[in-house]
Amino acid sequence: MTQVPVSDSTTAANAAINQDPGPELMLECRHLGKIYSQGPEEVMVLEDVNLQVYAGERIAIVGSSGSGKTTLLNLLGGLDLPTTGDVLVAGMNLASLNETQRGQMRNRYLGFVYQFHHLLGEFTALENVCMPLLIAGLDVRRAAQRGENILTRVGLGHRLEHKPSELSGGERQRVAIARALVTEPRCVLLDEPTGNLDRHTAREIHLLMAELNTLLATSFIVVTHDEEFARSLDRVLLLRNGRLEPQGAMDGDADGC
Repeated sequence: MTQVPVSDSTTAANAAINQDPGPELMLECRHLGKIYSQGPEEVMVLEDVNLQVYAGERIAIVGSSGSGKTTLLNLLGGLDLPTTGDVLVAGMNLASLNETQRGQMRNRYLGFVYQFHHLLGEFTALENVCMPLLIAGLDVRRAAQRGENILTRVGLGHRLEHKPSELSGGERQRVAIARALVTEPRCVLLDEPTGNLDRHTAREIHLLMAELNTLLATSFIVVTHDEEFARSLDRVLLLRNGRLEPQGAMDGDADGC
């Protein structure tokens, strides 16, 4: 039997230890399906959807109106449960968690930004951003400190005490993004985050997201109808006939998202 020299075996062992494991798999869905009942009929919205999202990856999901993009985001975020298949966030299968545990998982690992900012009108920008931290049990002083830091990072350090009605559309959406990021989630799900903004403001939000992705290594999954923005991300996926497929070149199927 041939013996491997000690020096060679040590080198091999060290190489195995130091080998780069690659990017972390942050979110995954396997054979995902969703069926809704409409009276006696069943409507298949999603069928055998498979997706892997790695740490720091930015993915655009495009598709025609009614193709199921928002349904998919809700399933990925644990806001709804699939009819078939599994969703795993940070290795946790959402189907194995109860509603309380899914809420805790969302608060810890995920952030959400919608087309409409959904800010609470009676609270200031800072109070809106601090809300997820307070729900998670962080004390008020530390929550305020973190809220102020993230609002400053998105360019609103001078608007902390302003209520939503005192902010512009772009500023309100920045507050919504800050709220999504304040818990330092591993992945942020965005549903048409700039759909109600003018072109200039939308571009500012896109640049902000790119900057935060670089600084925080946060993954972004974005439903968007903005072709230019979609092309700027790492991957573009088309949702069509209930299935996800790679979209190398944007075409007419993405219109009217």
